[in-house]
Amino acid sequence: MSSKKRYNSLDNYFKNTFGEKIYKVSLDGGFTCPNRDGTLSTKGCIFCSESGSGDFAGSRRLSITEQIEEQLKLIENKFPSGKVIAYFQNFTNTYGDVEYLRKIYYEALSHPRVIGLAIATRPDCLGDNIIELLNEINNKYFLWIELGLQTINEKVAKIINRQYPLKTYEEAAEKLKKYNIKFVTHIIVGLPGEKENDPLNTAVYSEKCGTWGIKIHLLHIIKNTELEKFYKENELKIQKKEEYVKKVVKILQNISYNIVIHRLTGDGNKETLAAPLWSLNKRDVLNSIEKEMKAENIYQGGTKF
Repeated sequence: MSSKKRYNSLDNYFKNTFGEKIYKVSLDGGFTCPNRDGTLSTKGCIFCSESGSGDFAGSRRLSITEQIEEQLKLIENKFPSGKVIAYFQNFTNTYGDVEYLRKIYYEALSHPRVIGLAIATRPDCLGDNIIELLNEINNKYFLWIELGLQTINEKVAKIINRQYPLKTYEEAAEKLKKYNIKFVTHIIVGLPGEKENDPLNTAVYSEKCGTWGIKIHLLHIIKNTELEKFYKENELKIQKKEEYVKKVVKILQNISYNIVIHRLTGDGNKETLAAPLWSLNKRDVLNSIEKEMKAENIYQGGTKF
């Protein structure tokens, strides 16, 4: 195991694949979502912020090239010249006309420091024409797609207003696997109504469906969201840091070391975060996860390398 970490981090994957550190720059492609524009719902997923869960993305008032330059300036002191992944982050980034998608994807790829794309979307927004475009890009560049699964508990999926059944995720996974397009699965720990092992079962299920990576999110209650209303009206129990850490470690122990771990907690915006406030100290949360793994002698996959 070349990484000092007990899990297969994205940073570790980049260094092993490209031989150097790679950063992501978050972009706003000007999209909305079928769960917001009235196609499926107007409320969106209850945890989603006003910015479409892209609080640190660039401004949609700027072109894609301008956003990349803006984001690069933010990291120029620690990363003045390396390569980056252009990350289309907020809202649903395949929800649009395919020619528009082609235009903005290739505009990002034309930047001299961009080596590939990461595209966040919904499993129900991957029509055949979109898959054809993604396949075209995948054959030329480094690419991964991010799917917001969150949970395999269908009852919880209704509570959070996900607006698609589990079968839709399975179908999207099959489409992407057919063309060898890597995909990452988002999992949220602490959702209202979830059972103790729901996050673990969701991770194991996503691996069986062929996911290349996972993103584990702590449930953030953001101000002015449907989730905040739910939180206030239903006295939603907020998990303690220790509970979250144990659930994350259990996930890591029970999935293959081949799965790339893109995230182990969330970046809360202190201006908009209602709870849990302990999550604002991201470094402490990550250190607690590593400390727990070390104390229990746990490695991703449960095997010592």
